[in-house]
Amino acid sequence: MIIWVVFIALFLLFIAGAPVFVCLGLSGLIGMFLQRGMQGLYQLPAAILGQLDSFLLVALPLYIMMGEALSRSGVGGDIYDGLEKWLQKIPGGLAIASIFACAIFGAMCGVSVAGCAAIGLVAVPEMLKRGYDKSLASGSVTAAGALAVLIPPSISFIIYGALANVSVGKLFIGGIIPGIALAIMMAIYVLIRVIVNPSLAPLPKIHLTWRQYLAPLTRLWSVIFLIFCVLGTIYTGVCTPTEAGGIGAAGAFAVAWINRKLNWNNFKEILQGTARVTGIIMIIMANAFAFSQWMNLVRIPDDLSKWIIGLNVEPIMVILIIMAFFVILGCLIDGVSLIIVTTPVVLPTVLKLGFDPLWYGILLVLNLEMAVITPPVGLNLYTMKSIMGDRLTMEEIIRGSLPYVIVESLCLLLFLFWPTLALWLPSKM
Repeated sequence: MIIWVVFIALFLLFIAGAPVFVCLGLSGLIGMFLQRGMQGLYQLPAAILGQLDSFLLVALPLYIMMGEALSRSGVGGDIYDGLEKWLQKIPGGLAIASIFACAIFGAMCGVSVAGCAAIGLVAVPEMLKRGYDKSLASGSVTAAGALAVLIPPSISFIIYGALANVSVGKLFIGGIIPGIALAIMMAIYVLIRVIVNPSLAPLPKIHLTWRQYLAPLTRLWSVIFLIFCVLGTIYTGVCTPTEAGGIGAAGAFAVAWINRKLNWNNFKEILQGTARVTGIIMIIMANAFAFSQWMNLVRIPDDLSKWIIGLNVEPIMVILIIMAFFVILGCLIDGVSLIIVTTPVVLPTVLKLGFDPLWYGILLVLNLEMAVITPPVGLNLYTMKSIMGDRLTMEEIIRGSLPYVIVESLCLLLFLFWPTLALWLPSKM
């Protein structure tokens, strides 16, 4: 009876439009009080502080700060400018350049909206000026901006690693091959679509000299520098992911300063943005821990595992059903909240079925690529609308982004049925 009361309360709070942390925290409080009275409420603060007292979570504000600094450093424009010169002569070249620019920016910054905004501000107006279809132009950046969720350093991997007690370094390295594969699949989609309908992306009649081709590449030193600062130090074992986050944040400030983008106002905005995003994530995590404490008390994860195992279906089919369920949830809940809420419930079942938690974490984050581009909660959709204003309608942005859900689903199936593709690189660490 108590379980039904708590879940009805959770459902009603969601329906009423309450913030995610309120839904989880209040439901958890109700559950603990009904189960153990005041004693249950007294246990919650210590349990929450114990969960949040993790060295891994120190990395969270560091990578967020890195993303905030990079979004104001002008690096996104430099990356796009270099790729655009080399790819503009192929069908849909500017859109493909946008996809790879988002992938490269994602390798320096683990925040999808930062990649969407940094590349979108430069790429989408240029594509529209050259006669590109509005949906194609906006969709390529909106969807590819989500690559920052998967390509390390990823905030989502840090949160999952802390919750699942999985090496964040191996999660980072494990995200490289899926991230590259997804970027290539997105580019192939654009190429095929433009070949079928060339009017979507007219080829430019511009002739460049070799000096014009090579000049933008000299500004890409910051890309190599920051990727080495973060991924290079983690892969070689020189730094932990948390330490690499500190180096990366310092490197991002250095890049912004060298590019003459770091002034007092920008510095304050970077710190304020870091504090705001970190605070949002941490308050969701704290309240999710309260809800998880109640679920563990009434043994919901254990009972769910026993029920699923008792179905006598192929384990891989269970994972497939879980992933399909997450696609639906991703339309309603943001990706970070989805990781925090579902991992304590679903992971015990995944482990009892004999699957690697590292592989499951990579699949989960790959799945969340879709959450940031599917309405009504897709954050990248609103980011694109905010930076483009009246030049694009929300309908055009959504219409351009939704086909990438199919592309991402195909990529998810690829790594679901061939786990070694995702686990090969971490196994070499």
